[in-house]
Amino acid sequence: MPLDAARNELDLAAWWMPFTANRQFKDAPRILASASGMFYETEGGRKVMDAAAGLWCVNAGHARAEIADAVHRQLMQLDYAPALQMGHAGGFELAARLARLAPAGLDRVFFTNSGSESVDTALKIAFAYHRARGQGQRTKLIGRERGYHGVGFGGISVGGLVNNRRMFPTLPAVDHLRHTHLPQNAFSRGLPEHGADLADEVDRLAGLHGGETIAAVIVEPVAGSTGVLPPPKGYLERLRAACDRHGALLIFDEVITGFGRVGAPFAAQRFGVTPDIMTTAKGVSNGVVPMGAVFVKREVHDAFMQGPPEAIEFFHGYTYSGHPVACAAALAALDIYEGAGLLTRALSLEAAWEAAIHGLRDAPHVTDIRNFGLMGAIDLAPREGKIGARGYAALVAALEKGALVRATGDTLAFSPPLIVSEAQIGELFGIVGEVLRGID
Repeated sequence: MPLDAARNELDLAAWWMPFTANRQFKDAPRILASASGMFYETEGGRKVMDAAAGLWCVNAGHARAEIADAVHRQLMQLDYAPALQMGHAGGFELAARLARLAPAGLDRVFFTNSGSESVDTALKIAFAYHRARGQGQRTKLIGRERGYHGVGFGGISVGGLVNNRRMFPTLPAVDHLRHTHLPQNAFSRGLPEHGADLADEVDRLAGLHGGETIAAVIVEPVAGSTGVLPPPKGYLERLRAACDRHGALLIFDEVITGFGRVGAPFAAQRFGVTPDIMTTAKGVSNGVVPMGAVFVKREVHDAFMQGPPEAIEFFHGYTYSGHPVACAAALAALDIYEGAGLLTRALSLEAAWEAAIHGLRDAPHVTDIRNFGLMGAIDLAPREGKIGARGYAALVAALEKGALVRATGDTLAFSPPLIVSEAQIGELFGIVGEVLRGID
């Protein structure tokens, strides 16, 4: 049976939905009608706790009047302005504020419209940077198994999710580090103990391909879409050192971890490891208007600022780069994040979050639990011959009981808005426990 009566009122045929089993969904659609604070409301009038911050992006909660008002004012003042050979005050103000918020040295910002665009932009910057320095032979990219870097051709090439790659051609000069999801790290609380040495795989790949051919290594500091994989203790530090040994740029994909998700403005600051390039999106505008930003070390940026001053230095950009309305939304979101202390609030909730999610260790079907900041995941044993079926059943059952969670195969992922309370954390995992005890 459909979860909402909206199925009888909507024509569902035309929308080819992304990352969705379209036929399954349209047979029993789940229609969201409104949102406020920590909750969605369905067409049927049921309140549903948002345990996923939309798609890892609504960090300050839904329907923030401050952002809506800023967007309206901007629409009535300057609804669009080209960023090619022109500018507007909001873009420069936002870039300056982001630069002050970022790890030291990452103070040049290139605007995009999504995480996928941020990743492809970062990869192009890496290639062009080496060419500008006379090292055009650096054409090799290194990603990581189980990494997710969006859906552009560059992103799927360095990404390591098989289903995202198998139907499409990928860039040829790409290799991958092994993932860090090791059996001996099962049920880790926070950073796992084992696997830091896997960062040394950069040395192995440098020996295979020639270190002088590697342009960049790209990883998520905490892998998100694959099911929340925190890095082993010391892993990112060793990855930074390996990139330095071989002259490769280190790119952190912080599309998910940026803007407070792990208890600091960016995961790079939480871990004390600074990349050369950092990709962001999602939380930059609280998910209200599509927006992304690529942070670049000044020395990388300055390598482009050569030649005649009237010449374009980097032949790349988008019609909507630094869109005035997106900038207004992002500036208002930053005001909220900073004013309410949301960029570090996850630290104060981390212990309660960890205790609550690991309290389900003995629930039916659970094979692993992981957490870091306000990110968490529960792995479920798959049904025989039906990979992903149990995870989907849990997603639907959770929605019926009042919680919107993410299901990636048979992994349930959690990333609530940063305004979540300890009581709501307890309520959420109480619902999840009921779900696990109720599904086969």
